[in-house]
Amino acid sequence: MPMPGGSMTRRLLLGQLGVAGMAFRQPALGQPLALKSDPLAGLRPSHPRLILPDTDLPRVRALTREHPVARKLRENLEREADKLQTTAVTDYKPAGSGLLTESRRVLDRVYTLALMYRLDGGSRYLDRAVKELRAAALLPNWNPPHFLDVAEMTHAFAIGYDWLYPGLAPSDRDWIRDALIQKGLNPAVAAYKESAAWVSAPHHWNLVCNSGIAMGALAVADEQPDLARGILRNALDSLPHALATYAPDGGWPEGPAFWNYGTRYLVYLLSSLESALDNDFGLPGAKGFDRTGTFRLDFIGPTGKTFNFGDATDDPVSSAQMFWLARRFNQPVYAGAEQRDADKSAHTDPLDIVWFYKDAKPERGEEPLDQVFTGIHVAFLRTAWDDPNALFLGVKGGDNKTNRSHLDLGTFVFDAGGVRWAYDPGPEDSNAPGYLGLKRYTYFKAGTVAHNTILIDGENQDHKAEARIVHFEPAPDLSWVEIDLSKTYPGKVKQWQRKIGLAQSRALIVQDILEAEQPVDVLWSMLTEADIAVSGQTAELKKNDWTLSCEIRSPHHAVFDVVTIENVKKLVVRLGSRVTELDLNIVMIPHKTGQPKPSVTRDFRLV
Repeated sequence: MPMPGGSMTRRLLLGQLGVAGMAFRQPALGQPLALKSDPLAGLRPSHPRLILPDTDLPRVRALTREHPVARKLRENLEREADKLQTTAVTDYKPAGSGLLTESRRVLDRVYTLALMYRLDGGSRYLDRAVKELRAAALLPNWNPPHFLDVAEMTHAFAIGYDWLYPGLAPSDRDWIRDALIQKGLNPAVAAYKESAAWVSAPHHWNLVCNSGIAMGALAVADEQPDLARGILRNALDSLPHALATYAPDGGWPEGPAFWNYGTRYLVYLLSSLESALDNDFGLPGAKGFDRTGTFRLDFIGPTGKTFNFGDATDDPVSSAQMFWLARRFNQPVYAGAEQRDADKSAHTDPLDIVWFYKDAKPERGEEPLDQVFTGIHVAFLRTAWDDPNALFLGVKGGDNKTNRSHLDLGTFVFDAGGVRWAYDPGPEDSNAPGYLGLKRYTYFKAGTVAHNTILIDGENQDHKAEARIVHFEPAPDLSWVEIDLSKTYPGKVKQWQRKIGLAQSRALIVQDILEAEQPVDVLWSMLTEADIAVSGQTAELKKNDWTLSCEIRSPHHAVFDVVTIENVKKLVVRLGSRVTELDLNIVMIPHKTGQPKPSVTRDFRLV
């Protein structure tokens, strides 16, 4: 049928052409200020200088007295800090086995204890933090071969040294500073000199490693200016490789979990640059970064679960950087979302208190219901904000070559009635043998079979394949996107278009048009945790008090079936024979169990 919205299609295509040759072109970063002037100019001479200088403490204390959410967070933090008084210091594994879990634990404990010390003044918090740092300082190294371990531990020592500095004994300052330099900053100097992979990487490693190390440099910059200056220059030169990934509209190709990880670390550094130097070197001006908080708003469905593509669970966890982004880019809706997330989180993030933004906008009604992130070719469609029963669709194209990707082009998740009907199984164990190389795709959850897409001849998609969203048409009656998946199975599939959307605010419609080089076996799949009953071209899924009624509208010989693999249940469509052409149309309508199924008069066909 003729498709309106051609101007939107043209804009998408033009955006894709720009992203294909993406380079970081922000004037402030084309020639980093660090190369033209002293990056340490304007250094705050006293401690604390990172993130929360003493001049900002009255604001934080006032918030924790006056705002109910901030007050609750502070009470929770105090309980966690008090519990640490009787908790043993971190127990480290034998050297060589990796320290990332331990580094993160130390970081969290140091932030918790140091913030409570600064808010409350209790020496017990200071003493317990020093004990935690001492155990890490005695390690022979912080595992430079896996540099994330070094970056996160350096970050912990930077905060410990800087925030606790006024209360530390001179001898404690010495060994904390020495460990930070010898086990954190010196290995970083070597990594920059050797051009370690993360230095030019476009993904989260770049943001985490540069930010953690640069914060360590800022913590000792008054005592080791030459070392700190060199590290900061290197970090400012390296970061644009990853900052370019936010372009053009704030999406992150590694998925929600690594968006949270990388963006969080970037904001740690941006906040530290502001407080220590009063100079952010133009980093927040990276194209798309001002919109990246919107990506988080969109990837969380009404069930409270994320569209967890890539190596991610569906738990959104709190995201304290949303407060910082809200203030920096005048987006109170970001703060409203984070107030809700932080308030219900089982663990209090100290930065939710430090960055807390009270001028929040609780409702997201003015945000578009439908959003396409053209840089990563991921779309989110929904029927309402802040309605737990709303329909929500997350669907992705993208690039299988993306760091930590799964072979999942065309996959989707679907929420309705407070139920996630179509889900993503989440990550495998990243410590599994060979998982961070091509062997990862031999593991179930990273392969095509574990995703809500089409499986051809029982094989994985090409690990180099890309898929683009080529059309986006938001409308109240039928809001949909079209993804070109023709490159997913080279040598087998000549053309494959997936058109998917929400019809009349009451149904999910999926259409797959496929043309193959030779007869192929096609298996349409949708992972679900619901109870399934199939009958030919219809299926009913039931969970809680809701039913999802599914119907195959074409072809007439296709039937639903249920399979279980690796303890994962799938609703599948069987065609009965190998095909060279396929026009598969499926409609799914959610409704309360026992109530009549709503009718849907809209349909779509690709031309």
